[in-house]
Amino acid sequence: MDKDKLIQIMIDGRLVGIVGLDDAIKKLCAYPGTEEEIKINLLKEISINNYVPSSAHDAYGKALLREFKIAKGMPVAEEPAPGFNIEVVGMGCARCSQLENDVRDLLSEMNIAAGLRHVSDTKEIALYKLLGSPALVINNKVVSVGEVPPKSKIREWITEAYTLHK
Repeated sequence: MDKDKLIQIMIDGRLVGIVGLDDAIKKLCAYPGTEEEIKINLLKEISINNYVPSSAHDAYGKALLREFKIAKGMPVAEEPAPGFNIEVVGMGCARCSQLENDVRDLLSEMNIAAGLRHVSDTKEIALYKLLGSPALVINNKVVSVGEVPPKSKIREWITEAYTLHK
């Protein structure tokens, strides 16, 4: 992993760039501690290369724990983020992960703050009544099913939905 890789995550409704998140998660993946201990250790790891205001420790901790759980494939109970939301729907295959990474990269390139979540729970996937995966849902509208669209098309959908959202 690239220790200087910047990954954006949603913290308190804002997209925040974190350097070294992948490495911090990888380092703590085998850690047998409680959620609170994992949160504290993730904060320590992240604080080495990132400024974390003391007033935001709780919000950072929650967001880092959420990302940790997502990386480990654990269920995550998320509150719906107000505003612009994008969901990748699929079990977590390579194509699902590719679509999620493409969307995350585009959001970063376009400097757009959005809630991005990967829906991989089979019961939750069933609620979408989709006939393929991965699927891309932007602000509750299904825009793609059964493929990883080209980045240019994803960019177009994000731009269109974001313009309507504002």
